[in-house]
Amino acid sequence: MDIPVQDKSATAEDTLDLRDPYPFFAAKRRDGGVFHGTVMDYSRTPESLRPSDSYAAVSYPAVSTALRNSRVFSSKLYDSTIGVFMGPTILAMDGKKHRAHRNLVATAFKPQSLLQWEPEIVRPICNALIDEFAERGSADLVKEFTFEFPTRVIARLLGLPEEDLPFFRQAAVSIISYANKVPQALEASNDLKEYFLGHIERRRSEPTDDIIGDLVTAEIDGEKLTEEAIYSFLRLLLPAGLETTYRSSGNLLYLLLTHPEQYEAVQRNHDLLPQAVEEGLRYETPLTLVQRYVTEDTELEGVAIARGAVLDLCLGSANRDENRWERPEEFDIFRSHIPHISFTAGAHTCLGLHLARMETRVAMEALLSRLTGFTLVDAGDPHIFGQPFRSPNTLPVTFDVIA
Repeated sequence: MDIPVQDKSATAEDTLDLRDPYPFFAAKRRDGGVFHGTVMDYSRTPESLRPSDSYAAVSYPAVSTALRNSRVFSSKLYDSTIGVFMGPTILAMDGKKHRAHRNLVATAFKPQSLLQWEPEIVRPICNALIDEFAERGSADLVKEFTFEFPTRVIARLLGLPEEDLPFFRQAAVSIISYANKVPQALEASNDLKEYFLGHIERRRSEPTDDIIGDLVTAEIDGEKLTEEAIYSFLRLLLPAGLETTYRSSGNLLYLLLTHPEQYEAVQRNHDLLPQAVEEGLRYETPLTLVQRYVTEDTELEGVAIARGAVLDLCLGSANRDENRWERPEEFDIFRSHIPHISFTAGAHTCLGLHLARMETRVAMEALLSRLTGFTLVDAGDPHIFGQPFRSPNTLPVTFDVIA
C-alpha cells in the first residue's frame, strides 16, 4: 500500500482547549472520521514518550471499528508507555494471552460479587463519608466525596489496610501522571511493587477472601500467576479503579448541578439515576482517548495509515457523533438510550465497567437520599477540564440535610 507523505500533520496542542475540546473534535469530524495528527495534549510530555507519527479516529464508526480489530490496531503500544511504570498487564496483551489473563481476572468482577459489594462495601463507605460533612451544610464534593469513595472501595476490595490509604492514593495518582512526571511515576511504581509483594507473600501462607487472595491462588493452564503478573495487575487496578469512577461521578454531579431541572428530576425520582449515569458517561467521557499501535499498512474510513503509526481513538469525540445521536452537544438524561463507547469495545472492553456504574449510581443515591437543595458555589470557578482525563477538580456546594 502506498502511504501518502504529508508535510505536517495536525497537532492538538495549538488548537485543543482543555476546558472545552469538543468544538475541536466536532471540526475534525466534519472533515472525516480519521485524520493525520493527534487529539492528545502532549504539551507537558517528554519527547521520548511522544509518537513520531500519529493519526486520530474521531467518528463513532472509526473508533468502534478500530477497537474491535486488535490484530491491526494493537494494544502492545502500552508496553512502551504506561507499561514502563506498571509492568506487563492485560492492558498491553492481545490474542490468546490476553484472553487467558482477562478471563482469570474477570472472575473477581462477576455479577454475584457486585451484588455483595454494593450493600457490604460501597454503600457503607459512601454513607460514612457523608457523615463527615453532612451537618456542616457545605462541602467540596470532589475532595470530600468523589475522590475519596472509590479510593476506599478499591482498597477494601483488594484487602488493604485503611491506614495505607494516603500512601496508595498518592502512588496511584503519581503513576497515572507518568507522562508529565516520569521520576515520580517510576518511584511510585517501585514503592507499589514492594508494597504488594508483602501482601502477596502473606496471602501465600494465609489465604484471604479478596482480590489479592484470588490472584495468588489463581492458575492459567495449571500454572499459578507469577509475582510480577500479580503486582503488575494490582498497580494497574489501583489507579484504574480510582480514576474512572471518581471522574465519572464528579462529572455527573457537575452536569446535574448546572442543569437544575434535570437535577430536580433526579432528586425527586432516584429511578432516573441509571440513565443519568449513562448520559453523564456519554456527554463527559472521563477518559477521552485510548491509543493503539498500527501493526500493518491499512485503511480506516478511507484514510491510509502506515504500519508503526500510533492511532488515537477519541472516545470523547465518538460519544458526540452527530450521525449517531440527535443533539449530541446537549446533556439530556431523558434522551432515548443509544449505547456509548466510554468503556471502549471489543477484546479490551473495560473489566470494571459494571463496578464503575454501580459505584457511581450508589454514590448518587447516597447523596440524594440524605441531602437536598444542592447549590454549586462559584468560588474557585468549578468546571470540567482536561485531556485525556476529564473531571472537575473542585465542586464546592451548599445543601440541606433531609430530616
